[in-house]
Amino acid sequence: MPVDDTRPIWVQLVETFRLRIVSGHWPPGTRIPSVRELASDAGVNPNTVQRALAELDRSGLTSAERTSGRFVTADPHVLDRVRRELATGFTDTYITALTGLGLSLESANALLAERWSTQGVPGDTP
Repeated sequence: MPVDDTRPIWVQLVETFRLRIVSGHWPPGTRIPSVRELASDAGVNPNTVQRALAELDRSGLTSAERTSGRFVTADPHVLDRVRRELATGFTDTYITALTGLGLSLESANALLAERWSTQGVPGDTP
């Protein structure tokens, strides 16, 4: 995992893990890798990973079962809430960038529709 030195590593891990969960990389109800595995993969201290996982527990995305490990929530409402939060943040960044370039809403929507179709995204077109 590339690390941004301007932000705490545990915050970056929370973001990475949240994306893994809402994207289905870590499917609902599945056991996630151990703290030691995650720390080794990320090249960070296990305490840093533990802090990130504690935040995921607090937000309801994961839960720790004392003898079985940590699991992704199977609650679709929690997953939808977090997915929307992430999408809102990405959308705000997109809006800020495009308005900074002087694009109108109409132009931005046209660009999004054009790019959406060229990305081969399954599902409805915007």
